[in-house]
Amino acid sequence: MYFYQRIGDMREDNDMTQEQAAKILDITRQQYQLYESGKREMPMHLFIRLADHYKVSLDYLAGRQLHKEK
Repeated sequence: MYFYQRIGDMREDNDMTQEQAAKILDITRQQYQLYESGKREMPMHLFIRLADHYKVSLDYLAGRQLHKEK
């Protein structure tokens, strides 16, 4: 899914390793790698923690783009 790519991109854009991202989430690097690769579904509370850390919205982290009404 697209949002798993986004969390990897956000991590790389912030010059972080998977180990560092896992530490922020209080999980193992192996667990984080499974989430980032899309092999496991990341719980919402971890998405919220990542959004807070990166100072972005959940919509942005999920790759959701809202369309403005005319």
